[in-house]
Amino acid sequence: MIRLRQIKLNIDHDNQNDLLKKVAKKLQISENDIKNIVISKRSIDARKKDNIVISYEVDIQVNDENKVLNSICNKDIFIAPNEVYTYHLSGTKSLKNRPVIVGFGPAGMMCAYMLSKCGYKPIIIERGSMVDKRVKQVENFWETNKLNPNSNVQFGEGGAGTFSDGKLNTLVKDKEYRQKFIFETFVKNGAPKEIMYDAKPHIGTDILKSMVKNIREEIISMGAEFMFDTTLTNIILKNNELEAIEINNKTIIPCQVLVLAIGHSARDTFRMLYKNKLEMKNKPFAVGIRIQHDQEKINYSQYKDSYQKLPPASYKITYQTKSNRGVYSFCMCPGGYVVNSSSVDKMLVINGMSNYKRDTTNANSALIVTVSENDYGKNILDGLKFQEKLEETAYKIGNGLIPVQLYKDYKNNIISSEFKSVKPVFKGNYSFANINDIFPKYINDSLIEAIEHFGKIIPCFNEDDAILSAVESRTSSPVRIIRDENLESNIKGIYPCGEGAGYAGGITSAAIDGLKIFEKIIAKYKN
Repeated sequence: MIRLRQIKLNIDHDNQNDLLKKVAKKLQISENDIKNIVISKRSIDARKKDNIVISYEVDIQVNDENKVLNSICNKDIFIAPNEVYTYHLSGTKSLKNRPVIVGFGPAGMMCAYMLSKCGYKPIIIERGSMVDKRVKQVENFWETNKLNPNSNVQFGEGGAGTFSDGKLNTLVKDKEYRQKFIFETFVKNGAPKEIMYDAKPHIGTDILKSMVKNIREEIISMGAEFMFDTTLTNIILKNNELEAIEINNKTIIPCQVLVLAIGHSARDTFRMLYKNKLEMKNKPFAVGIRIQHDQEKINYSQYKDSYQKLPPASYKITYQTKSNRGVYSFCMCPGGYVVNSSSVDKMLVINGMSNYKRDTTNANSALIVTVSENDYGKNILDGLKFQEKLEETAYKIGNGLIPVQLYKDYKNNIISSEFKSVKPVFKGNYSFANINDIFPKYINDSLIEAIEHFGKIIPCFNEDDAILSAVESRTSSPVRIIRDENLESNIKGIYPCGEGAGYAGGITSAAIDGLKIFEKIIAKYKN
């Protein structure tokens, strides 16, 4: 199979016919000599606003591959690599008990999927509910503000990513093709096939819900067992090795392999692990706000007059303040919602969410400021406490609702009274408040300095009527659980995994880490 890069077509092109003609021309062969074309990558090239094009990378089967390759000297034409994920069952140590996975977000999901595929029949513990029940609980919370602390936007089947935009892009280098295998698994279970080749793939909350359910049913069909509405409450050790776990403060399960895919919000679990002397350290993270703009204005800023022919536009922006703090956009949701993502009573945190079509009137993104132990303290759980303090303040100033403020009023340190040109798009109730009261001065100053700078890049960005809400505090885990070269913690048998353990930053990187843990388990244990 031959791979071609840099196939550029105008935004009005016909996928099949125009792509076939362009490929034939680049290979200098007849269209009839092309047996098949498979898109391996597709992106929008908007560097020239007056000539936006769609750029393709494709794999082609032709009648005489060697003849074609020998007749053309072009660095964009080469033999396609064999992108297959491989693993090896080589464990020799006996595994007395079924492996236990705590958390069914993307990390726990892919680890459970592959352990099941290889006959290990894992037990999966999830503190939240099955996805259908969880959706009803979350919608009830958004309507009534009555929180279920164990099943919400953060906890439950599919993890926090289930109520997100479902973005799958990652900066992880994927030489072992784990990402491709993960995407194939997602497509097999209901994700749109476009994730296999879009440069910025996403699934959307609506499709994620059904996809997660399908993967769970497949895992069960291979012999695994799920325990929903179940919380890991203790670990039982002997000679610095795992012997058993406790769930729901009462039931003991013998266990010698425990995968901790707990997510970044399981603060009670972090504290329990710390008490049991699981080695961990604090790590830098970032906190800030969500900002909403009119999506059509964002589209125009990115695509100019071509925007009506293209999908809703996204952006990624960064800035270094005069005081040397990083400020950047995070989890940008075109055509999305700002959602109340709280998981603790009397604390409030927000996130962004989009459905697959990204069809609301507003764009929203987190704007976050980097913080470190110099800001919150050097003790291991100080970052966690810093997050909690911000969330407690956000809850207080918003009277339990999402605190909201127009950008002009945020700059002037006054409470807003009405929305202007940008209309609010939220999941969950909100109230006007002064967001300045949530943060230390250096964060407020950094955000205003950055927003003014971003207004020079995206003209509408610093408009007076942009809607701010807070607090975006769980961009990543505030701790990292230390693991060795075999991906085990200092307590043997415990495998810290994914975003909560500090080794991932999104759906795809967490799922990749889940596969890495699976590989280490099967390298050590036979089922």
